[in-house]
Amino acid sequence: MDAGNLCKMAAVLHLDHITVAANDLAEGVAYVEKALGIAPPAGGAHPLMGTHNHLLRLSETSFLEVIAPDPQASAPTRPRWFALDDPQTHAALASSPKLMTWVVSTSDITSALVKIPQAARPAITVTRGNLEWLISVPPDGSMPFGGAFPTLIEWPEGPHPASRMPDLGCALVAFEIRHPAADTIRTALSGVLDDPRIRFCPDPRPSFRAVIRTPWGERELV
Repeated sequence: MDAGNLCKMAAVLHLDHITVAANDLAEGVAYVEKALGIAPPAGGAHPLMGTHNHLLRLSETSFLEVIAPDPQASAPTRPRWFALDDPQTHAALASSPKLMTWVVSTSDITSALVKIPQAARPAITVTRGNLEWLISVPPDGSMPFGGAFPTLIEWPEGPHPASRMPDLGCALVAFEIRHPAADTIRTALSGVLDDPRIRFCPDPRPSFRAVIRTPWGERELV
């Protein structure tokens, strides 16, 4: 197989997780529990970013994340990811936690970032407990298109972290990205991301909507 084909294979993206952001983690968990009827179990802390999370499995290779600044962590030496240190983000989350962005996985993040110039960069190493991975985060912690363009992640070889999470009977049915540049984002990901659950909808007001199947039927998260 030539290098060109290897690069194409390495750059294939898969929906990895969707992220609910909050100023306070307990508020974020309560927000998801109210919407889905299930409280996401505890995840862990990210020392580099000064954040902590709860995680809800959606499949063997995908999950829902609830993330917030960790008040017990040392102040990070850099801006937190997912724009959590941005004053506008903090103000928006003061009224309510919300579905903030989405993350796609790749087996080779270096090749993927070359192939997808619109993606955030560089790829940095982050840890949670004994788990270590690569993820695309700019130095200022911002997100392309305000989070409507996905963050890229590369997990270590082996079973996906979601496979080790408790299965509480939830699965993602649909994920809708509403944004003025929805068509631009769709075009940028064409050929490297093919998932019928993901829908791009042009809209002057950016937002997300996830439909999740739960043991009590389909529920909506925004």
